[in-house]
Amino acid sequence: MRRRDPDVIGGLRFAFYGRVSTADFQERDSSRRWQRDVAEDLIGDRGRVVAEFFDIDQSRRLPWRDRPQAAALLEAVADPDRGFDAVVVGEYERAFCGDQILAVLPLFEAHGVRLWLPEALGPVDLQEPAHRALLMLLGAQSKREVLRARSRALAAMRAQARDEGRFLGGRPLYGYRLVDAGPHPNPMHAKWGRRLQRYDPNPATAPTVRWIFEQRLAGRSVSSIAAALNTLGVPCPSRVDRARNPHRAGVAWGVTTVQAILANVKYTGRQVWNRQPAHCSPPSLPGPFKTQRWAATDQWVISKQVAHPALVSEQDFIAAQEVCALPTPHDGRRYELVGLLRCRRCGRCLESCWSHGRPAYRCQHGSGSAKPRCRGHPRNLYVREDRMLEVIGSMLVGRDADVPADREPRLIASYLRQHRLVVTCAEEECSLESVIPM
Repeated sequence: MRRRDPDVIGGLRFAFYGRVSTADFQERDSSRRWQRDVAEDLIGDRGRVVAEFFDIDQSRRLPWRDRPQAAALLEAVADPDRGFDAVVVGEYERAFCGDQILAVLPLFEAHGVRLWLPEALGPVDLQEPAHRALLMLLGAQSKREVLRARSRALAAMRAQARDEGRFLGGRPLYGYRLVDAGPHPNPMHAKWGRRLQRYDPNPATAPTVRWIFEQRLAGRSVSSIAAALNTLGVPCPSRVDRARNPHRAGVAWGVTTVQAILANVKYTGRQVWNRQPAHCSPPSLPGPFKTQRWAATDQWVISKQVAHPALVSEQDFIAAQEVCALPTPHDGRRYELVGLLRCRRCGRCLESCWSHGRPAYRCQHGSGSAKPRCRGHPRNLYVREDRMLEVIGSMLVGRDADVPADREPRLIASYLRQHRLVVTCAEEECSLESVIPM
């Protein structure tokens, strides 16, 4: 596209772009003003700002297409009837990180729009070796600033959680509420009136947490505990705190909710951090920019001392985990194919059950004692272990000539696990499938 004539009456028409990283921890108006002032000083008498695009609460690591105002600016640049001739920013770090500018500049140049940077003292020209070197340096510095600040902040938070047991933010855990924990240790923050917070038992929900642990230690199953809570009409965590859980139904207790409570170390009075850290994906990859994944237990940061009143003793908590991790029930019943059978209809893992004096497996397609089935729900899938072992043995012989058909049940299960195989089950037939490594 033909570049617009810069010698228009009144000089160049500029679109200003700015950004502020957070919405609550920065004064957006002050940040916008100083960025705008720097941009206008750079322009001087060579033009004027006629349009403004300013992103709020957007990280510099986000690509331009994922920032609302930056994406709108890109659309405006591609519009032949745009009302500006060039784009100006108040600081490189406010607009770009790493090599992002190399993805934006070709689009600008294709539509006849120049980018003005204070660090370049004017318009950027990729044909100039000095400008290319400057952009590489600025990109590296911008990325280094983010990485250094993140590393320092995470190291400080790790030490605060481990040595002080400090509450580092987030929603209060079910069974607790937040109470005042004294002035902030930073003298200046304390002078501003900032205070620390800590967990304290919530009179309305703490008894429910204690009851859940008592029932588990008594040998009750997780699903029966969830069903009992629903029968008693106890509000589930998402119903108790609707403001923080608008994305959840808040209808009833589920098995996973009870499991999460039984596995949470914070109920012992210890502060725990880094259980579910955030991971940032490269901008070039599709999908969400930031995701949270569970960390291995050896990566958790647990306070050295008790940080808040406990709802369960450490001995009882450990005993509850042992109940969850028993490899063989006390009655001697043993299941060889646990975790190796999948339902073809819903994709769930078949759960073990004892049927007519034999080990068996079933899939209730999401229903259970904690979640009764509704009308039209598909009927349960049941398979006997002895028959499944015969079927699997036949399939393995057809798959691998070196596998004998009369292998022991324990060896068949071991073979499936070693070769990362699962059995997809349906009422009509079964099939072997490979498990994709995660």
